[in-house]
Amino acid sequence: MTIAIGFLVKHPGILSLIQDAGRFGAFNIGLTNGGPIDKSAFHWANRLCANDLDVSTIEVSIGGFSLIAQVDTVIAITGANMPLTINGAAKALWRSHKVKAGDLIELGFASAGVRCYVAVVGGFTINESFGSTATVCREQIGGLAGDKLAQGDILACQSASIKGKQNLLLPECFWPSYEQELVLRTIPSYQQHYFSSQQQRLFFSSEYTVSKSFDRMGYRLEGHAIKCDIDGILSEGICHGAVQIPADGQPIVLMNDRQTIGGYPKIGAVISLDTAKLGQLSQGAKVHFEPISMDKAHNLYHLALSRFNRTALVKCD
Repeated sequence: MTIAIGFLVKHPGILSLIQDAGRFGAFNIGLTNGGPIDKSAFHWANRLCANDLDVSTIEVSIGGFSLIAQVDTVIAITGANMPLTINGAAKALWRSHKVKAGDLIELGFASAGVRCYVAVVGGFTINESFGSTATVCREQIGGLAGDKLAQGDILACQSASIKGKQNLLLPECFWPSYEQELVLRTIPSYQQHYFSSQQQRLFFSSEYTVSKSFDRMGYRLEGHAIKCDIDGILSEGICHGAVQIPADGQPIVLMNDRQTIGGYPKIGAVISLDTAKLGQLSQGAKVHFEPISMDKAHNLYHLALSRFNRTALVKCD
């Protein structure tokens, strides 16, 4: 019997999950996408390790997470401002670091943002479920056993030569700032005719607050109640970023672990660039919705992709 080695989970933190790019093509059997909430930080973590962008990482929420390396390799951590130490020495995020077997990697609690991503050269070696390693706890699928990481878990990975290898960093001018106020650019829904023009203006001109009910499934907001001309619709498929308006009129922005179908009317859908930012907000943060056309949303996506591809990483010690 082969014993897996890689990283030993010493402290699992509040919520730490294995995530790859997500599970797609399984809506017909009721499986949602999962995957990284902040796809931008996820991609940067993998790029800093010279990985394919979709390989498995750890998504750490809130913080309080630590690992013990069992192999020599290179890691990178991006996302929320969680203090990082290796063997007690403070280290920077948004860059790669060489680690040796026996090293202790610790993440404190986030001072800004909610989620960060831990990548390793070559990715973590996790068995796929329905084509993906993405963990969705509600469905008990993905990751090591369909659940969050626990103390004592072993996250297998390959060892990597670190002798003479240079680390990579993303220049600080490209780091995101995790503010507690955000504009969510939103494509109006094909169901917008169920909302009067007055209610649509109210929705796009109001300030909302992130409630205590926010997670990987969705962000429930509090503010001006939006009224719909109908009580509900026949259940139908739900896209990422959909803004549902339930009976109480308080918007819910649906995220990666959303249900696959639902019957609340939808006033619009937040673009993926902004759901990534929303996923870094915590209770009490302020959001505004701004209407955007489908064409402009496509342009913004391709501009962001081009900017990512053109941004050069810097070699460092």
